[in-house]
Amino acid sequence: MQLSNKVLPSLRASGKQGVPPEELFSLPEKVLQFGTGVLLRGLPDYFIDKANKQGLFNGRIVVVKSTSQGGTDAFARQDNLYTLCIKGIDKGHKVDETVVNSAISRVLSATDDWQAILACAANPQLQVIVSNTTEVGIALVKDDKVTSAPPSSFPGKLLAFLLERYRKFNGIKESGLVIIPTELIPGNGTKLKGIVLELARLNNLPEAFIEWITAANDFCNSLVDRIVPGKLSAADAAAMQERQGYTDDLMIMSEVYRLWAIETSDERTRAILSFREADDGVVLSPQIDKFRELKLRLLNGSHTFTCGLAVLAGFTTVKEAMDNPSFSAFITQLMLDEIVPAISGDIVPVEEARQFAAAVLDRYRNPFIEHHWLSISLQYTSKMKMRNVPVLQWYYEKKGHVPQHMALGLAAWLLFMRSAKKDAATYAGKTAEKEYVINDDYAAHLYEFWTIAQPPVQQVLQDETLWGVNLDALPGLTEAVTLQLGLLEKQGAAAVLKNFESQKIVS
Repeated sequence: MQLSNKVLPSLRASGKQGVPPEELFSLPEKVLQFGTGVLLRGLPDYFIDKANKQGLFNGRIVVVKSTSQGGTDAFARQDNLYTLCIKGIDKGHKVDETVVNSAISRVLSATDDWQAILACAANPQLQVIVSNTTEVGIALVKDDKVTSAPPSSFPGKLLAFLLERYRKFNGIKESGLVIIPTELIPGNGTKLKGIVLELARLNNLPEAFIEWITAANDFCNSLVDRIVPGKLSAADAAAMQERQGYTDDLMIMSEVYRLWAIETSDERTRAILSFREADDGVVLSPQIDKFRELKLRLLNGSHTFTCGLAVLAGFTTVKEAMDNPSFSAFITQLMLDEIVPAISGDIVPVEEARQFAAAVLDRYRNPFIEHHWLSISLQYTSKMKMRNVPVLQWYYEKKGHVPQHMALGLAAWLLFMRSAKKDAATYAGKTAEKEYVINDDYAAHLYEFWTIAQPPVQQVLQDETLWGVNLDALPGLTEAVTLQLGLLEKQGAAAVLKNFESQKIVS
């Protein structure tokens, strides 16, 4: 039995949790969503469905499938229903929740259903546009024509839709929309607005329409944070479908943690986004820099500081590493004793940073998600520069001495990057157990350093092409990294982690 409207009465009768009531299917379409991906279905669509079930937002989503890959058949077969399995740790307690999401009303193909998509612009109840077209989706294609059916780029499609909206409502301000891109780039709303305006001028569109875009529509920067791996493993999917009593080709999984930070100071926008009242994971704020800093420095940054150490110690997944008491203690102290003090200040209050760190640790311990360290190591060097070098500098500004956990993280990164050249473009590192390919644009650069010095700590830290600054100038850092690198080579990462407290340089 496949999930569809037909099976919902039996699910309700059996007392299944998270099953939508019948009245939700008659709610008006209030959201146009560009993208069918698992992040959208696991986060924004989750919030909207939750709000609908609480009688708050009372609106459904028209989804636009922009890519040519795959079709809309899977959604049609299931009447656009899908199951979200929420699994993880929340405040130390295991969570295993199942929700049948009914937020999506239709899924339309940009290629095949463009006129039907444009027809949505005439809907007076439409209020919100959401997108996730990947980071490359928010880009200017200068020759994109608004008259194409459809335009080639996402900004082109959005511009064409806004033009249709403007014409249908004669440019009244009240017809403007709240536009929330969720692509993972800083200032995504600001960037999207700039591209749409430039594209409007390149298409020689009326100045009155361009003014309406700016005055009537709120392009909101936003930040999304939830791990949504997507499909369950075959075994987990079979077990879940046995438990639920139906099959679901669109079933996905997510962690418990969720955040959608939306930047706006517009009261009309706040009223429109009433789904925020259903879950404290939706945050509306005039400034979302705080949330970006917390995610970038504590979640992404702690991953980057510990990635090499975990691989060298023989851990495959984050959960496996967190089950090790020495590693768990190390990453906890790294976050609470070094990263939190470094980033805390006017933008990020210290208590909020500590609470976020605690939530991150719960996420790392999630037994249901296999997050592989080698995947995290992709473009390791660039991540270290962007995420962690500023934190290192801020720590020195506030404390004036070496952050020892960061020093070990740098040493492990440098040892991880020591490689053998396999061919013109392939470099491989090696642990005691296995060889791994280094997927890093700076692999050749670091390879050369290791051929001229053993170890090349000072040379690497001095290299401003890597860091943008001379890290060797930070007092005691080169000595601390050199010491820890020597210990890693002599004792191995597992032993260094176990004995770390006794092997730090006293600052």
